Amino acid sequence: METSESYELVPTSEEQASRVESTEDGRAAPQSTENEDAVEAEIDGDDFAKDPFKPFNDLGNDTGNILTVRAIGVGILCGALVNTSNIYLGLKSGWTAGANIFASIIGFTVLKYCSTHFSHIPILGRDFGPRENNIVQTAATAAGGMSNVFVSAFPAMYQLGLLDTPQRDYWRISILTALGGYFGFFFATPLRKFFICWVGRELGLIFPSSSATAITIRGMHMASEGGASAQNKTKALGMTFTFAASLRVISQYAMGLLWDWHIFTWAFKFGLFQDAAVFMESWGWFIEWSPAFIGTGMLVGLNVAISHLAGSILAWVIIGPILVVRGQAFGSPATDVPEWSGLMSYTSLSSDFTTPDHPSPRYWLLWPGVSCMIAVSMTDLLCQWRIFWLTSKVVYDGIARSYRSLFTQFSGGRYARADRASKIKDSEVQDSALDHETVKLWMWVPGLVIVLVLTCVVMRGQFGMPVRETLLALFLAFFFSFLAIQATGATDITPLTAASKASQIILGAVTKGENWTLEQSQRMNLLGGAFASVGANQAVDLVGDFRVGYLLRTSPKLQWLAQGIGTLFAVFLAPGVYVLFSNAYPCIHDVNTEGCPFHVPSVGAWRAVAVAVTEPDFTIPNSSKNFSVFFAIFGAIMVLIRRYVLIGRWEWLRTYHPNMMVLSLAFIIDTTVVGTAMAIGAVIATIWARRSARSFEDYGYGVAAGFMAGEGIGGVVNAIIQMLGFSGNIYGTGFGCPAGDC
Repeated sequence: METSESYELVPTSEEQASRVESTEDGRAAPQSTENEDAVEAEIDGDDFAKDPFKPFNDLGNDTGNILTVRAIGVGILCGALVNTSNIYLGLKSGWTAGANIFASIIGFTVLKYCSTHFSHIPILGRDFGPRENNIVQTAATAAGGMSNVFVSAFPAMYQLGLLDTPQRDYWRISILTALGGYFGFFFATPLRKFFICWVGRELGLIFPSSSATAITIRGMHMASEGGASAQNKTKALGMTFTFAASLRVISQYAMGLLWDWHIFTWAFKFGLFQDAAVFMESWGWFIEWSPAFIGTGMLVGLNVAISHLAGSILAWVIIGPILVVRGQAFGSPATDVPEWSGLMSYTSLSSDFTTPDHPSPRYWLLWPGVSCMIAVSMTDLLCQWRIFWLTSKVVYDGIARSYRSLFTQFSGGRYARADRASKIKDSEVQDSALDHETVKLWMWVPGLVIVLVLTCVVMRGQFGMPVRETLLALFLAFFFSFLAIQATGATDITPLTAASKASQIILGAVTKGENWTLEQSQRMNLLGGAFASVGANQAVDLVGDFRVGYLLRTSPKLQWLAQGIGTLFAVFLAPGVYVLFSNAYPCIHDVNTEGCPFHVPSVGAWRAVAVAVTEPDFTIPNSSKNFSVFFAIFGAIMVLIRRYVLIGRWEWLRTYHPNMMVLSLAFIIDTTVVGTAMAIGAVIATIWARRSARSFEDYGYGVAAGFMAGEGIGGVVNAIIQMLGFSGNIYGTGFGCPAGDC
């Protein structure tokens, strides 16, 4: 999730194969739940549990070509839904979601329907199997990707005035997105064999989300009730999608009745504890019936949801009010309605409230939140030092093997015998792909070279970034992508926060000695971080898809082509959706505007780091600075406790151990409704799963995914309505809202 970024939120759980990727540390990727475990065991006969590095041998062969127009088309449509939803969710909360299982279920249902009802139509008809289903999922993952920079780095650049406008810059940011995306796409291609075959077993890289996706596809195609189960999920998804999209559109005309329940405003109107009611409203405590965040809570579970709610309480009930009472932070009147004369706003980031002597609570809390997120992400990454050390010992063998493979291809097989003789170590796994199914050297090397050259040219010509700094940014993107793939394979957590923030800090240190203007330094800083984020994101997606294909015995070459086609669509789709939202809601780029529907928490983190490492006289309140150090140390210690203390007979306590990444994210979001909505969703899912595990297995994921995607699409419709001048703030009612305004 800040996982888009996108924890990269969408934040992911610190714990394990958490259910959702956040944008600051990864994307929220749905995982296998306890209820799915029972079904999984029923399907695979414990084969996967015995050896997670052994491809499935019980799937029949797909008839004909699996890289079909229908598979690519369905995959791109699924990816487009997820991409649109992710930009909406990421701008609101910093969370994003993965497309893997969503596309697998939709793909199965649609292709099965086509094969049954359109068998006489060449393009739509004919049978399909698990590998064509895998192609749908692969294309969807690519088409649904790269949204993370549009909820973090790019808005931060616009807030700092480093670019023109998204509409005028559409082609510039599209080209930049394409270069970053295809850089990750091409350089990750040869890493398939390295991470999946050569060192996968030795490093324990099972890629939990990818494995769960492969098991889901296999189960739908093998189990006698697989088709019915997929149809149940799809029906639930379709119904909740329609409900969520409709509610998001209709509710704008009666926000206080259909969307936001201001319980303390109701109490105020009835003359009950009015001072307390005004206090709670001033600090943003109300219930928002957001299907997207209720669905997110259903996926991430109680630990993540309660951690987010606890962070909101700590920031906006305890620390914030104490700061105001002690005169260390300040607010401003929120309305001129006499009845609500005591209503205050504590979320301003205008120039009057971002000084060391006169900060708003939001500005004061921003720095502890960012500091803790960085500390937690870095500590979590460094805790895997044993894996890094082991990797360094096998890298030499991997590089040597790559050279042997290279020589074999160019020498017409003269080195093949030596290459075969060097195989196979006990820890290696046999590649499930045949030689003609692999991606050849000539397919990816020219593309990588072209992308490298074009990146240097474009960055120099369009953004004034010297070639040296561009090459450094590309190297950082490669280095952190390598670590991100490894971390994702071992823990299912993609450390995009660590990758992007470390890149920003390194680039900030490099540019300190340059005679650049502040604007140039900040632009280079954010562009470098964006490249690291996009590159790592695409590289992790590609290798994760390769893991799904490895288990299902899908041709890597066809997966690679599907990923490339899907990426091409994402390059133009993600910027287009971002332009739509930024045109409809200009407040996204204006830090002086209060009451914006989008809280852009990831943007605040990126902007804060860029400003901190580039401005020579940058200062923050001393009290905030001191607490930031304490909170960062505390967050790092909590990670160490979880990893090295809560083990063995104490491991059960991890269920109650707070997720510090998510908790600190609540400091950056200037609203409490995300935490409350996620907690509601997590409680619903927990009760549902305990009362009827089978029912939850059949419908739970469909309900959650439908809620998330539906609200995202409803948000797009609202943006169009806003631009047409028919929005709820013009024709709606403020009944039930404090001072008549929600």
